[in-house]
Amino acid sequence: MTHEIRAEEDLLSARHAVREATLHAGFGLVDQTRIVTAASELARNAYVHGGGGTLVIESVRRSGRQGLRLSVSDDGPGIADLDAAFTDGYTTGAGLGHGLGGARRLMDEFDVTSAPGRGTTVTAVRWNGPR
Repeated sequence: MTHEIRAEEDLLSARHAVREATLHAGFGLVDQTRIVTAASELARNAYVHGGGGTLVIESVRRSGRQGLRLSVSDDGPGIADLDAAFTDGYTTGAGLGHGLGGARRLMDEFDVTSAPGRGTTVTAVRWNGPR
């Protein structure tokens, strides 16, 4: 399921789509909230810093476990210093600088591909069940 993130209203639509996917995947309320919060942060980053992008929501399976993979991509300026971007309090905008690191802490797997001038793609997975 792919969702365009081009306007402020798309952020709310993305949140609703992720919430629905977590329900369909059988996540409990706490994990639903974690995943929706991470998706919201990533989608907002793509909108604010990347000038818009796409969110792809996929159901995944591994070793009998079901999970949800979120892939958020943009064609923005990219992240020049990924280590700094994960540091709480670091921001290139008006936010608090907790979004990327906070989203990573909420998910089980987290990968960022980015280069200056080439956009950013964040892929994050949350697995359902015992860890």
